[in-house]
Amino acid sequence: MWSYYPELLERPVPRYTSFPTAAEFRPLEHDRVMDAALAAIPSGAQISLYVHIPYCNEICYYCACNTGRANKKKRLQSYIEALIREIELVGERIAGPINVSRIAFGGGSPNAIDPEDFVRILDQLRASFDAKFSEISVELDPRDFTADWAETLSESGVTHASMGVQTFAPQVQQAIGRVQPAKLIATAMQQLRDKNVSSINFDMMYGLPAQILSDLRDSLDQAIALQPDRIALFGYAHLPDRIPRQRRIDSTIMANQIQRFEMAALGYEHLVDAGYQAIGFDHFALPDDPMAQAARGGTISRNFQGFTDDPAPYLIGLGASAISIFPDHILQNEKNVGKYRDAVFAGKHPAQLGVQVSEEDRLHRQIIEDVLCRGRANIGTLSDASRLTGYLESFEKRKLLTIEDTEILCSDNAAPYLRTIAAIFDPYRIAAGTKFSSAI
Repeated sequence: MWSYYPELLERPVPRYTSFPTAAEFRPLEHDRVMDAALAAIPSGAQISLYVHIPYCNEICYYCACNTGRANKKKRLQSYIEALIREIELVGERIAGPINVSRIAFGGGSPNAIDPEDFVRILDQLRASFDAKFSEISVELDPRDFTADWAETLSESGVTHASMGVQTFAPQVQQAIGRVQPAKLIATAMQQLRDKNVSSINFDMMYGLPAQILSDLRDSLDQAIALQPDRIALFGYAHLPDRIPRQRRIDSTIMANQIQRFEMAALGYEHLVDAGYQAIGFDHFALPDDPMAQAARGGTISRNFQGFTDDPAPYLIGLGASAISIFPDHILQNEKNVGKYRDAVFAGKHPAQLGVQVSEEDRLHRQIIEDVLCRGRANIGTLSDASRLTGYLESFEKRKLLTIEDTEILCSDNAAPYLRTIAAIFDPYRIAAGTKFSSAI
């Protein structure tokens, strides 16, 4: 279905889970930037909360997340106390009543902590915010999932879960340091269904070490047989210079660019043939899933969790390295857990990095999001639209898109090139020395 044009995929580009991207984050001038942003949230505003648990019981070789081993009880408890204190601080700094539509727990692995601590955190969120009717989602490591956790999720009102599946191929699991038998995944899936977790996502990957095309096809078949509501199929980004744990991976058994493209194409076609609706370039959902419905309605957006049907204009990140998105700022908490704890226990908000979003940034952000989420964009709002249109000629010549006046319309087979097309409208790209993942 897809045509391979390697010259259009040569340049590594961001995943655009924000704009401006994290590459533009700089140290904040003072520690009151986050306080001012929180105080400016208007009364009655709809917000989402993201809670970061930067711990896992086992560290996978491929993982680029900010996470460490959950093997020291005292350190883990100290982090949880700091997280609860940060929730209190944020709640105190928001001036008026707000509506928390969604709460997402991510990591790391939220189920690396005890179920009782998960309940404590959720109780504090509900005490500090109007979150009685929030949709709650949790990322899960199936290797640590237990009947106690299933019961806790049910009693806590969790309705959405995302499991890190990655691959079912045993030799690939061994190569990435994530061994989890298929039966374990199926058992966790059944436990979640039995406890009325109504929406389940599988995170899966292509381009992994020791993975070949037939491995991916077989893994997708096993996933499809379990019928998760959503599947995210990401391309593995091998950046061992930036991510030391990836140095444990044998780079000689990595797929090359052509093989990665073939895997991405197979995954896309295989999932669509199985009845999943494609959303953007790497998310898929069953047709009656709210995300698929939002995609058909043109209301899908993109944030640090990938493609989302979350319409909230404010995302507040809680925990070490968590990122908050406001209309005029993107702010990131201190990444170092020790420094994060120190700031919180001193009564200061731990936001350390960020970027101010200008009016020009907002114009570019809308175009980038429209390209990635809807495959179309109107670039007439940009002062240099005619110049940028020239960069699209190579895509237009290959029938990947058409241009009518200031309207861009991407074709159905442009999916693997959407990030590259979006990057044309990123005035920050590409800063010297900045490294990004492969476009496919």
